[in-house]
Amino acid sequence: MTRIFKDERKRAYLNPEGADRPLKSPIPIEALKRARAWRKRRLVEQVVKHDCAAILLYDPVNIRYALDVTNMQLWMTHNPSHYAVVCADGHAIDFEYGKSEHLAKGFETIDEIRTARTWFYFSAGSRLEERVELWADEIADIVRQRGGGNMRLATDKLELHGVDALRRRGITLVEGQELTEHARKIKSPDELELMKWTIRVCEAGMARMYEHSLPGKTENEIWAELHYENIRSGGEWLETRILAAGPRTNPWFQESSDYVCQEGDMLAFDTDMIGPYGYCADLSRSWTIGHTRMTNTQRDLYAAAIDQIEHNLALLRPGMTAAEFNAKSWRIPEKYQPRRYSVALHGVGLADEWPSVPTHVDFARAYPSVFEENMTLCVESLIGEDGGRECVKLETQVLITDKGAVRLDSFPWERD
Repeated sequence: MTRIFKDERKRAYLNPEGADRPLKSPIPIEALKRARAWRKRRLVEQVVKHDCAAILLYDPVNIRYALDVTNMQLWMTHNPSHYAVVCADGHAIDFEYGKSEHLAKGFETIDEIRTARTWFYFSAGSRLEERVELWADEIADIVRQRGGGNMRLATDKLELHGVDALRRRGITLVEGQELTEHARKIKSPDELELMKWTIRVCEAGMARMYEHSLPGKTENEIWAELHYENIRSGGEWLETRILAAGPRTNPWFQESSDYVCQEGDMLAFDTDMIGPYGYCADLSRSWTIGHTRMTNTQRDLYAAAIDQIEHNLALLRPGMTAAEFNAKSWRIPEKYQPRRYSVALHGVGLADEWPSVPTHVDFARAYPSVFEENMTLCVESLIGEDGGRECVKLETQVLITDKGAVRLDSFPWERD
């Protein structure tokens, strides 16, 4: 394959030791341990603030946030066999999938390791009721033993039989997603270093995608380069597979396919990458296949997307409300509104996070939120016309500082 770097700056994002070698994290274990302690403390503070005895976590991302332990993350999202209880006194119990309890050993965030009691239908079948009763007895016992009479238990995700069983035991259930989202919204300096490393790996993957963006390549072949760099460099998975070229960019949200890219096609993608240490790099770029000079129409779309990103980025300040941001945000021209993106910006951490702020067109459905120092956000743009051939998708990841928003990614835009 002929390596193409029309923009030579992009070559620097590959591993300087050689493009055929994975990136090696420079982050010391001490920084990871400090991040773990910060995250667990943030969650415990939310448990106390909401007057709960504990929080029961089933979402693998929330378990990762609280304890940093992982076990078949994607499988666990639809086969709930790994859960955790974090108590208001800081005591944390990790319930591991049977025969994998050893995965939780050595984590300073975990005080007890127990075997999970699974009761979803695939695992329990006709014995579901029997299994759920044993599970509920154990959870209720923990709340009674550690709650000091407080029977309020927050939970992030819980199936119907579990809800009923806990309530029969006198447990008052509290919506736990509010606790986890507000714990996760503020990042420590060590968390930021972990996130920056994921972004570094993601940008190396984007450099590989750039050099493989050649006529005759399929969308899947180009998309696979990001997977390859992420996995070999210690990353974990991609939350979506949103990459399209040419006419498949409009309308947006097409998943990568066997479409054979043509010279001059606009390629657009959204990484949604869960990288090393479980952090998310949520970046979008667009460029032409073969790195041809953009047509006038492509250039107009791209220029509008850059304007939206840069205008909205310049607005962000700690203390600004979503309503204040909306009032000053970039106004999407009417011809582009039918193809507008669903949000102007959103939080990001171990995955997409609170808050989610719609564009001005859809702001009537927004909820109140305030930008705070040390929040990390993704600022987005999707520009295209209804009936047009192509769309341009751009997105950057930023940190809110006392002086405004600072970009965390630096992979170059396409500037003619």
